[in-house]
Parts: sequence; structure tokens; C-alpha cells
Amino acid sequence: MTADLLAPLDLAFWNMESAEHPMHLGALGVFAAHTPAAGAHAADLLAARAAAVPGLRMRIRDVWPLGFPTVFGGAAREPAPDFDPLDHVRLHAPTDDFQTVAGRLMERPLERGRPPWEAHVLPGEDGVSFAVLFKFHHALADGLRALTLAAAVLDPMDMPAPRPRPAEPARGLLPDVRKLPGLVRGAFSDVGRALDIGASVAVSTLGARSSDALTSAPTGTRRTAGVVVDLDDVHRVRKAVGGTVNDVLIAVVAGALRRWLDERGDGSDGVAPRALIPVSKRRPRTAHPQGNRLSGYLMRLPVDDPDPLRRLGTVRAAMDRNKDAGPNRGAGAVALLADHVPALGHRLGGPLVSQAARLWFDILVTSVPLPGLGLKLGGNPVTAVFPYAPLARGQSLAVAVSTYRGHVHYGLVADAEAVPDLDRLATALSEEVAQLITACEPEPSLG
Repeated sequence: MTADLLAPLDLAFWNMESAEHPMHLGALGVFAAHTPAAGAHAADLLAARAAAVPGLRMRIRDVWPLGFPTVFGGAAREPAPDFDPLDHVRLHAPTDDFQTVAGRLMERPLERGRPPWEAHVLPGEDGVSFAVLFKFHHALADGLRALTLAAAVLDPMDMPAPRPRPAEPARGLLPDVRKLPGLVRGAFSDVGRALDIGASVAVSTLGARSSDALTSAPTGTRRTAGVVVDLDDVHRVRKAVGGTVNDVLIAVVAGALRRWLDERGDGSDGVAPRALIPVSKRRPRTAHPQGNRLSGYLMRLPVDDPDPLRRLGTVRAAMDRNKDAGPNRGAGAVALLADHVPALGHRLGGPLVSQAARLWFDILVTSVPLPGLGLKLGGNPVTAVFPYAPLARGQSLAVAVSTYRGHVHYGLVADAEAVPDLDRLATALSEEVAQLITACEPEPSLG
């Protein structure tokens, strides 16, 4: 594999990162272990298989324009000449709490000098289960691409091969040095224009307050939690009310936030946080090229509405409006601005854009698709998969959701100091599903 420049959105994620806000995705897969030694065997398998996956050998390095300091260049993906999978696959001591360990591991930034991914194997103290936490930097992969990379080190599956894509023309890594003064001026101009657009997006979506519980000072600490919901229950609600499975899952988040805010004493009256719903722009059944192909929808979560069915109706109507407009339009398509900012703009403006994220949205709610076929590692089947999204600067909670073999898995990531009661929010998600089912049941006949 040869080097290629990072796409603008990948470069944005690379430069937004800070020690307190690492920009990596995560997924915690829980496996049923055939033997007590299954975890250790899984670590050996992961290391051996990772060595043969070209995408896992790719590091990200700064591009040095001729005669100018690194800050004027972009960054490129290239094969790491000294790649050693043992630097990325780690076997930990047995634990009886996968989520607690996952939270501590999610708060640690990936090492930027080598391929930015890790796989942490967590044997269960019970001897009948183990977990693997995968971490991929957002500059390396979006959700679909991360899934493809993780699947490459799991047991082979009978999956359709991705459609071939036409070869892209080679791109030079060194810009014309004669154009650098103009690039510098243009970068400052484009960063300012992007921030102006972001501010106008924020102003245009005001009108309902957001909860202080969803924003925080950067502490760098992380907690994770997972919730499993029966997919049949979600379908019962969808069939009774209409809309899509995704509409129901988003409405469940809104209802759970209402319960959680009221119980912790913050109050939900007048609260309608802005939720960013990422939208993949990849072609079906393919996860190439590398990096990110994302846009998004922006909507207000009706946390302040006490009626669960009205909340679902509001979510459904907002999502329908977003779909009608398409992923290239609307306030949620902020990610597309990255394409209009040169490399220097991302370098200079990365920290500013990270801080401005709270102007655009209060909470991320993202869906990560998983294959319907059973996933295994060393013959040990996956029983649950909890996806984790990165936390933007100034935000304290992100929600990711996936469906796998008849179940919905919510993965929650929170700032540990801002949200010490994350387990209570997780419980509220299950309670909200039960409330929606009850609300959909017909009234008993008096006759």
C-alpha cells in the first residue's frame, strides 16, 4: 500500500484531538468462552491476523512541504515500516466488570506515532466469557470502515464481497511551494468562514434550552455503560405507531434523558437538546475508500414533552424532514464544510472547531450497522456488541447504538466526573422501551 493524503474530514478529526478529548471510536465485543483460556488464545489470534491486514498497518504522519515547517502541510496515511501487531493487541488481567475497564481504556489517547488502533482483550473472571475492546482513531476510520477492519481479524464469515471501485488518480504529497502564501491566506479565511457558518447554525437552532448535564469542562475521564434491548419490542412500537426502527431508538434516548434529568434534580422542563445524527455517505456493501464518508442530521430531542408517543411523533417528523432535505443540506451537514478548508486551515483551526462543536450540537446519537451473521473469534461467539462514540470538547455524553442478532445494544460514553450516575441513565433506556410498549397497547374494553 502506498501513501495517500488524508481527506479533509479525516484531517479535521486528526487535528481536533486533545489529551482530554481523544478522537477514537470504540466497540466492546463480549464473547462466550468455550474454555477458561479462550481470552489468551483470542489475543494470540488477533495479533497473528492483524499482521496480514493492510489497513491495520497504516500510520498517519505529517506532510512536510519543501522548505516550510510541518504546520503548512496536511497529513498522509502510509504503511508503517516497523509495524508490530504486539504493540496494538494487549491481554489484560481477568475482570468481572468489562464496562468499567472499557471506560478507563477509552480515556487513553491512541499513540499517534504508529497505526492508530488498539485491541484490548479482557478475560472474564467467571471463565465463561471474555471481551475485546477495539479502538480506532476517527482519522483512520468511520463506523463502517472500523467494522470492516475489526471483521478482518475475527473468524471468516460468508459475506458478499464489496463492489470494486475505479482506481483513483495518484495525488502528490507535496504542494507547489509557490502557492503556499496564498494557501496561508486562504486557510485563515476559510477557517473564519467555517466558524461563522457554525455559529449561524447554532443560532438558527436556538429556541429551546439544553441541559447543563450534557455539557462539561474537559476532565479527560471516561465511563462507559451498555444496555441490551429486545429488537422485537422495538418492532412492536414501530408497527403500532409507524416510522422506522431508528426513529424509535432515538425517541428512546429522548425519553431516557427526561427520566434521568428529572431523577437527578436537573429538571426536563423546556429542555430540547440538539442531537447530531451522523449519516454515512458510503455506497451500500462497501467500506472503501479509507477514512470517513460522513454527513449528518441535526434535530431537537423532545426531552421536555411528557408524552412518550408524542415524543416519538416529534422525532419521526424531524427525521422525515431531514431525509427529505437529504444529507447534503441542513444544519447537520456541518461535516461537509471540511472539504472547503485547506490543510493549513485544519491545522490552525482544529482546536477552535473542537471547541465550537458545542455550538452545533449537545449530544451525539449515532447508529453503527452490524452484519446479521454471527461473529466469532477462535470459534467463540459474540453475544453482545456495544459501540462507543468519541466525546466532543465541552460535551459530557455520547450515545451509539447497534442491532445484532435480534437485540439492540446501546453504548454510552460519558465524562466520568460530569456524569457519575451513567448507570442510572442506562437503566432509564430500558425503562423507556417498556413505557413505549405500554403506551402502544390498546385501552381495555369496558364491555
